Amino acid sequence: MELLSSLRKEDILELFSHGFCSHCEDILHTRITNLRKRKLDETSSPDEEGFESSGDHVVDKPVNIGNVSNSESLTKNHEKQWDSPRNSSQRRDSTTPMKDDIKNIFYSSPKCLVGCKQSDFKLLLNDGICGDSSFENGGLSEEEKEQIRYSQVHCKKDFTFVERVNRRYVNVLRGLELHTGVFNAVEQRKIVEWIYRLQWRGQQGKLKDRTYSEPRKWMRGKGRVTIQFGCCYNYAVDKNGSPPGIMRDEEVDPLPPVFKQMIKRMVRWNIIPSTCIPDSCIVNIYEEGDCIPPHIDHHDFVRPFYTVSFLNECKILFGSNLQVVCPGEFAGPVSIPLPVG
Repeated sequence: MELLSSLRKEDILELFSHGFCSHCEDILHTRITNLRKRKLDETSSPDEEGFESSGDHVVDKPVNIGNVSNSESLTKNHEKQWDSPRNSSQRRDSTTPMKDDIKNIFYSSPKCLVGCKQSDFKLLLNDGICGDSSFENGGLSEEEKEQIRYSQVHCKKDFTFVERVNRRYVNVLRGLELHTGVFNAVEQRKIVEWIYRLQWRGQQGKLKDRTYSEPRKWMRGKGRVTIQFGCCYNYAVDKNGSPPGIMRDEEVDPLPPVFKQMIKRMVRWNIIPSTCIPDSCIVNIYEEGDCIPPHIDHHDFVRPFYTVSFLNECKILFGSNLQVVCPGEFAGPVSIPLPVG
């Protein structure tokens, strides 16, 4: 304990970020949970429940978590899946954050369709009523708490906008689904804290070379911070002549536990099919006013893929012909807001 007390907060965060074996992870999680519950009883404050907090003030800076491909199952035993929440052709889209924003976009790679590797990883995100003291002592089982939490998730699938593409009328929004309320406010804050820790590690050179990228910002929509996990994606022809797509001979850091936790919840709640579980992710961190230019996601990533937004709602443009209005500004026939969480 004397050794631990001599460390700075940043050193402790770095120590914990390397992870633990499943046995130690279970013990640590149990102790932290018990400590939080005790503090919650003492203070009667519901906001202390959930992930460990760094104690730092989270600056509203936009972050986008991107590509995820599939290869591993996130549970050792088959988990119960809930029925689909209450009330998805190829398309171009452009994402424009309203202010600061965090988005997670999960993609799948072909290898996920062959088979899924089993894992002992356990979900640490609270699947019950995180941060809601009204359910703490109500005598509800964990499954009942989760069912109440799941009932707060809403799903919209009936998006329609017809355009004429190659002499055919096509619903350019076919296949699009919007799930809201998947991560509550407490969970969102803790996920954002983790993302900023990952950014700090990248700035300190503690991530692999192709994992973290922070190019010079020379115009709106160019120069955003990018963190890639699970696979290395090449956005454009590089100096070696490699074409855009997944670079299978380049190494990046593996998918962090916090993203696995998010994926496991989305699988359990039937947002992600259990037959195609993501195994890679791209995090984009946006300054205010940044955006993603119009694009079609590369076909190295198996459909479907998933985007989660944090900090601020953003608008996504869809259509077969998006127009550049000015640097960082685009116009299209359909604009759909992506709420946080």
